[in-house]
Amino acid sequence: MQEQLVSSAWKRLFDLAAAVGGLLVLSPLLVLTALAVKLTSPGPVLFCQERVGRGGRPFRILKFRTMVADAERRGLRITAGGDPRVTPVGRLLRRYKLDELPQLWNVAVGEMSLVGPRPERPELIARFREDWRGYMLRTHVKAGITGWAQVNGLRGPTSLRKRLQYDLFYIRHWSIWFDV
Repeated sequence: MQEQLVSSAWKRLFDLAAAVGGLLVLSPLLVLTALAVKLTSPGPVLFCQERVGRGGRPFRILKFRTMVADAERRGLRITAGGDPRVTPVGRLLRRYKLDELPQLWNVAVGEMSLVGPRPERPELIARFREDWRGYMLRTHVKAGITGWAQVNGLRGPTSLRKRLQYDLFYIRHWSIWFDV
């Protein structure tokens, strides 16, 4: 038990140092990206959405906005290739994963980790928890900017079952060295 607490403290220290360092080093890129979003489409620069984190607690995930400002009013759905709601700058941000950079703030304040299962929206969790045995085990660890499933190419419209298998493998085998 004490070993797990020490490992968790090291993980938090690593997350905090990397997130704060990343925000500082990447600040010019963050400013340029924010300007690109603001100058090319009306609406806010950041997109905030409720997600479920460790212990089932909700938090507001931050991303650079990649869609038109009223995209969610047109209906909640997973974005597919060629989605007309995605702006031209948004396509570029998504391709290079730059839209995810504001999540370094979520890591810095302790809502997320650099590595862990990707957080989901509450309405999807409510659906998945009934359909997928073991799904709620994902909330026993902090959600991550990236996870073992994503590192192995399981992003976007990929098998939920396969992503869950990778997430559960990560949770069972976690170590600070696994994160590195």
